[in-house]
Amino acid sequence: MYSVLTRVNAILTYTLSVLACLTFLCFLSTLTVDYRTTAQMNTVKVVVKNVPDYGASRERNDLGYLTFDLKTDLSNLFNWNVKQLFLYLTAEYVTPNNELNQVVLWDKIILRGENAILDFKNMNTKYYFWDDGNGLKGHNNVTLTLSWNIIPNAGLLPNIQAIGQHSFKFPVEYTQTRV
Repeated sequence: MYSVLTRVNAILTYTLSVLACLTFLCFLSTLTVDYRTTAQMNTVKVVVKNVPDYGASRERNDLGYLTFDLKTDLSNLFNWNVKQLFLYLTAEYVTPNNELNQVVLWDKIILRGENAILDFKNMNTKYYFWDDGNGLKGHNNVTLTLSWNIIPNAGLLPNIQAIGQHSFKFPVEYTQTRV
């Protein structure tokens, strides 16, 4: 009546439909989980230099250097639907040229099963803290925030911001020493 290929096709289609429905139900089971947690940040050393930016132009722009402390426990964020976390530390500030500046200073990927308790002391930034001009010298309100993306097995990719921020200010003079 039906050929072997027709029967295999029907079984495969049915199996994939059931798996898709089960995956959707599993996604629904973690839809209302609160993935926020507290993070404590502190700046240890903050300096600013005025150097030429050879990547964009020959103009001199502000380049901020800072070291930071970070302490947080992310182990409670992992459940069966969390494959990995993508953490990133951003600095936000306002200048006369730009209403909002956001600079990613550091990032880290934490896989399921790895140590998710972070206690970093005197860490250097991973990326340069360039300003689009000369807005860092003497700036009084730069805010550090820790955020993360949850990479799930099934479902949405939420972007979560940690509870807790740290504000600091840059010195009013450029440094001439090597950093």
